[in-house]
Amino acid sequence: MRKVFLLFGGVAAAFSATAQDTAAYHPLTLGQVVVVSGKPSLVGTTVNAQQFQQFNRTDISHALDVLPGVSLTAVGPRNESAVYVRGFDLRSTPLLLDGIPIYEPYDGYVDMGRFTTFDLAEITVSKDYTSLLYGPNAVGGAINLVTRRPVRPLEITGATGWLTGGYRSDLHIGSNLGKFYVLAGISRIERDSFPLSSDFRATKTQPTNSGYRGNSYSRDDKLDIKVGFTPNARSEYAFNYIDQHGVKGVPVYTGSDGLNSQLKSPRYWKWPYWDKQSFYYLGNTGIDSTSYVKTRLYYDQFKNEIDSYDNGTFTTITRPYAFRSIYNDYTFGGIAEYGKKLGRDVIKVNLQYRQDVHREHNVGQPVRTMSDGTTTGAVENELHLTRDLKLLTGFSVANRSSIEAQNYNSSTGAITDFPRNNNTTWDLQGGLEYKVGADGVLSFSVARKTRFATIKDRYSYSLGTGIPNPYLTPEYSVNYDLGYKSTITRWLIVESSLFYSHIEQTILSVNNVEYDSATKEWESQVQNVGRSEYIGGELGLEAPLAHGVKLGANYTYIKRNDLSNPSLLFTDVPRNKLFGYAQYSYRDLFYIEVNGEYDSKRYSTSYGAVSAPFSLFNAVASYHVWRYFSLEGGVNNIFDRNYSLVEGYPEPGRNYSVNLRYRY
Repeated sequence: MRKVFLLFGGVAAAFSATAQDTAAYHPLTLGQVVVVSGKPSLVGTTVNAQQFQQFNRTDISHALDVLPGVSLTAVGPRNESAVYVRGFDLRSTPLLLDGIPIYEPYDGYVDMGRFTTFDLAEITVSKDYTSLLYGPNAVGGAINLVTRRPVRPLEITGATGWLTGGYRSDLHIGSNLGKFYVLAGISRIERDSFPLSSDFRATKTQPTNSGYRGNSYSRDDKLDIKVGFTPNARSEYAFNYIDQHGVKGVPVYTGSDGLNSQLKSPRYWKWPYWDKQSFYYLGNTGIDSTSYVKTRLYYDQFKNEIDSYDNGTFTTITRPYAFRSIYNDYTFGGIAEYGKKLGRDVIKVNLQYRQDVHREHNVGQPVRTMSDGTTTGAVENELHLTRDLKLLTGFSVANRSSIEAQNYNSSTGAITDFPRNNNTTWDLQGGLEYKVGADGVLSFSVARKTRFATIKDRYSYSLGTGIPNPYLTPEYSVNYDLGYKSTITRWLIVESSLFYSHIEQTILSVNNVEYDSATKEWESQVQNVGRSEYIGGELGLEAPLAHGVKLGANYTYIKRNDLSNPSLLFTDVPRNKLFGYAQYSYRDLFYIEVNGEYDSKRYSTSYGAVSAPFSLFNAVASYHVWRYFSLEGGVNNIFDRNYSLVEGYPEPGRNYSVNLRYRY
């Protein structure tokens, strides 16, 4: 199989060597919730396929890290990658694929490191005035992954190559024949391990004799197929299928935090499979030149297994804390949207339904099922008050109802039902956009947004240390945003924003709620007790200078305060983040790009364990060697810094990649 993945790229490249070299990264407009320009920009909210390559970003979390307001983080004990948007995690900033929400039904998160960029045309992040059409739980914004759409009779793109500790290969072949189009792709990225920095000091759980991080292997395979039909200029329909298969290890904690239980009792975990299948239909029917109906239907299946071993040999599962945990989840739903233009007024009405089903068990135990149904209705209005002033308004109502929630008693083996519960909430927002000069836009918005408690929030026993709370209510935030963007001169683009969020009824874990006389330990419970605020600003600059030179930089400041308990610290987001890059390109023959990032310290625990500040520098160069072939090479962490996003979980040291890229 490995040889197949290494060789299929070369076969496709040879096949494409008779036609004209053209980029084939056109976004699927059906997948855009709010239609955006395909023009590359690192100043604002969109990063596209060309930039994935230029910045050597192969998964979506690292691709998003180049944008202001986005903070890359990790869930070290699970070897997961994630991002925060203006201080909000993925439970409050939903991740969507072509407008369809994707997350694990149990906890609302998803491992973003398992999603590669090979099949994407662009990623759009909504941060300020976020359309209610994205659906519920968009407190901090929304992230939409937009796939590709072929526009020519034959398109072939891909790359194959080596990276430190592994290899990558991807191939996409598409065709547009007028009313019909088809696109199919296959990819694999595999690593046996990643290298540690030479500055890393050996610990009991991580020796340095090999120079590589123990149990850091991963492999991600993906198959994607798209078939589309465009009967006329106003209508389009597409059927999509995506099959993902992943495996990964979890590097063992190697920190020094005396309050971290893993210092004395490390986890020895592996994921033998992390599989996801998606079937979805997208449709847009133009009724006339002023109105349309959009529909999305989807079925999403998610299966995985965690194996917890006795020790670092990863051979036996016999001790009380060892287990094999299996999830077998699925989601189905639909979205319908109607839009109508009435002079300067644009009205959109949206209705969504989604059912999440979570099924879990440890080997030797019965299967438990938990499921929720969520219904959302929204209306938005865009009104041009004058030629230069636009008013945006939106209102939505959502209901989340538990359908089934089974409770397992490990002592008796009995399965009973948790109490059923449901919550109804509402979101409201308004914004003004004022055109300043030829290219400037000044905006201000206010929004009240809510987030429902997840299945895990309500029913988890937290590995025996917690008490379920089925009656959790939604948390809500009032967000304010003041923004300005403009092309100051033909050589300088500026975008800036000031934002403030006040969060009430925050869903937080409360310690020492009840004493368990059997275990002689205090138990915690998730409750609606928190009040907090997020204060921050963003500044982005981009300068496309003459003679193929482009410079860019963005800075993000975020301060998060726990108003209910100031002694508790928010985790995973640095207060200061600076990203910058410099590019030089000579026609279509050659380009070189260098980028750097500085992150201030961040807390890994609420009691103050710290991941130290760090600076990183990376570089990529590409040379168009012949017709449809380009040779590119990259180096990440040039100065081999020893750094971490989570205390006790070091990130890769200096690492390299070399790829042969083909494009037809």
